[in-house]
Amino acid sequence: MNKYLVVGVFAAVFGMAAFAMAAKATTSDQLVVKVPYEFVVSGKTLPAGTYRINRLSDSSTGELALVNVDNHAGVLLNATEWEDARVAQPKLQFQQIAGQYFLSSIQTAEHVFAIPVSKSEVMEAMKSHQGSTSPVSGND
Repeated sequence: MNKYLVVGVFAAVFGMAAFAMAAKATTSDQLVVKVPYEFVVSGKTLPAGTYRINRLSDSSTGELALVNVDNHAGVLLNATEWEDARVAQPKLQFQQIAGQYFLSSIQTAEHVFAIPVSKSEVMEAMKSHQGSTSPVSGND
């Protein structure tokens, strides 16, 4: 009887450990952040608001979903580069070009993802603000 009890306890502990590892994997690279201004990412302009960012799967590091918590608008992203990193304060980084904000980086507690800003998006932003006297600047 003791043998079955030991096996049962071992199975229960092993099962809980496996469940804990699976739970960690599904929350890997998850981030909720408030963006105070409209911004452009992957050719789409998204409104200011609270966004949830998470990886689509543990097997594909660079594929991310960015979804507005309130209206569920969002995009799927493919990071061009990513690296393992322990970031003390997860955040989004933007480039400001001709008065528009472009998402350029996502930093989670575990990784840093580089998000490409296309030349066509930059040219479009500059065209729409042509004649403006404000300089083009980048914030990293």
